[in-house]
Amino acid sequence: MPSPELSSQRRPVPAAAASAARSGGQPGLANLAPERLRKVKLAVWLLAMLPFLRLLYLGFTGQFGANPLEFVTRSTGTWTLVMLCVTLAVTPLRRLTGWNWLIRLRRMLGLFAFFYGLQHFLLWIGVDRGFDVAYMIKDIAKRPFITVGFAAFVLMVPLAATSADAMVRRLGGKRWQCLHRAVYAIAVLAILHYWWHKAGKHDFATVSIYAAAVFGMLAMRAWWWWRKPARR
Repeated sequence: MPSPELSSQRRPVPAAAASAARSGGQPGLANLAPERLRKVKLAVWLLAMLPFLRLLYLGFTGQFGANPLEFVTRSTGTWTLVMLCVTLAVTPLRRLTGWNWLIRLRRMLGLFAFFYGLQHFLLWIGVDRGFDVAYMIKDIAKRPFITVGFAAFVLMVPLAATSADAMVRRLGGKRWQCLHRAVYAIAVLAILHYWWHKAGKHDFATVSIYAAAVFGMLAMRAWWWWRKPARR
């Protein structure tokens, strides 16, 4: 953080006061102390694990209902989309609140999106399709919601594989950032996957909420990008 200009009569501005000024006068909200940040990360990790733990509990107690595969597939798909939305929400929340520590949660949230997406994908390829490659290819080619869902998962793989700090250094900051912008395409494809899946039943109520959230956050990013000083 650049140091404020000081005259011989002025005293340095304490870090806490500068942080408070950036966060609307609320000390400690812009940048959390390491110990507090660790606690926040642990709390977020536990919250993100709850859907998975719930599925384990329901499975062990036989509460998946009449169609267990459909129940688990829909649940993991829903939580993939939820985690994608939460990941996309980090940057707008940070910009609107000044809470810079939120950015430290984004990688973990993105990996949880991949975690639930991987479960969703494995259920389709292993349980639903029995690892029948010809059947899977036919599905991908002829069913639009499968096509875009498969494309979204394929795009998630390199993002998860390059999430570590070592990969950031290896790729270089600009190339890594460019690669990880694929999350926007992933979110749009996930919405289309959900939308087309619901189209057969003409049930668009829930997916419309997710679509509004995703496109709203993408619109905010587009607006901020357009208003960059260099483009004025």
